[in-house]
Formats: sequence, C-alpha cells, structure tokens
Amino acid sequence: MCGRFALYSPYPKIAARLGLPVLEDQLEPRYNVPPGVWISAARHPGGDEPLALDYVWWGYKPKWAGEKAPTPINASAEKVATSGYYKQAFSRGRCLIPANGWYEWDKSVKPRQPYFICRQDRELLWMAAIWAERADGRPGCAIITEPSRGATQAIHDRMPLLLDDASLEPWLDPDLTDRETIRNVVRHIDAELIEHWPVSRAVNTSSEDLGAELINPA
Repeated sequence: MCGRFALYSPYPKIAARLGLPVLEDQLEPRYNVPPGVWISAARHPGGDEPLALDYVWWGYKPKWAGEKAPTPINASAEKVATSGYYKQAFSRGRCLIPANGWYEWDKSVKPRQPYFICRQDRELLWMAAIWAERADGRPGCAIITEPSRGATQAIHDRMPLLLDDASLEPWLDPDLTDRETIRNVVRHIDAELIEHWPVSRAVNTSSEDLGAELINPA
C-alpha cells in the first residue's frame, strides 16, 4: 500500500519534468505526508484546461457516491479499471503524484519498523493515481498500488504503482480512455532501481514532520 510519503524536490524540477512553465511558486518540503491532506498532483482539471500541477485531497470519494461510501486512499491496480467505484476515474481522471519516496512498516517485528523507500539515484518517483470531483466540488484522489516487486517484498506485499518516464505523458493523456490501450502503453519502473533503509519511529506520528532527519537511516 502507500499510506505516507515525502516530497521535497523543488518546484522547478517537478515542473520541468512535466513540461510546465516554471513559476515563482515553491512547494514546501514535506517529509511526512499522511492521508487526509492536500497533496500535489499533475492532472488535467477537466474540459479544455491544460495540464497543471495543483492540489488534490488524498482520499477518494466521487460526488455521486452515497454518504456511507468509503473514502479509500489507495486503489488496487488489479481492480481500478473495472470496479464500478473507480473505472470512470481510471478512464478520464488519471493523475500523477510526485514523491521522493514513501514509507512502509515491517510488521514482522514488534514494534513495527518503518522504512523509507526511494530510487537509488534519488530521482523523483511518479505514483499513478486517479481523481474525481467530491461532493464539495474539490478533487479527491487515490494512489494506485500493485503487488510489491524487488527489495520491497521483504517489507510489505503492496507498493505504489510507479511509472517510468515514457509512461508519464500517455498516463496523463485525457484523450486516452480505452483500458487495454492504457495498459499497453503504461509501464512501471524497474524494481531494481528501488532501495530502502530503516528510519526513526518518529515518522509513526502523522502530525510529526521533523524535516530531513525523518529519512535518515535509523
């Protein structure tokens, strides 16, 4: 799964990779991003609006969903294209969540040990996600997960779906709506690019953001 991540790369680097104008805006470095907050996302807001890097709420609940409907933070890659709750967003509401890494907890030890997981070359990760308009008119999202691959299998059985560079443009293409076509042109990154290390249990508290020391090896 993906229930906590970090994003501390400067805005110009993120914008440049997406081909967006580099504005004076800056993203505040965040080392302990929990669900239920506004997070940065690259998406087409709708209609003829161009690609933008804006904010979405981390929690997915479409405006048509009933009051008792769930608000998941993750959607499984195995079901996101076919589930009635997600398939419309998969077709027309795909987005990307930039991250420098994410946290996962090893449940085989007590107390659970948190790990920080990132690329070996420290480049940005692009987490595939879907979004939909909520009842209040604002966008809410869920990060797509897949079975863990590579070294992450030793920590948890799920991981975010991380797209390779060639997949970013087609994933964000609002005119690309066919499920099989999307699956044929989108690829996850090589699992060998990922590494991890144990970090302080201070990250366990979602309101605790002590800065870069949270990702230092424990």
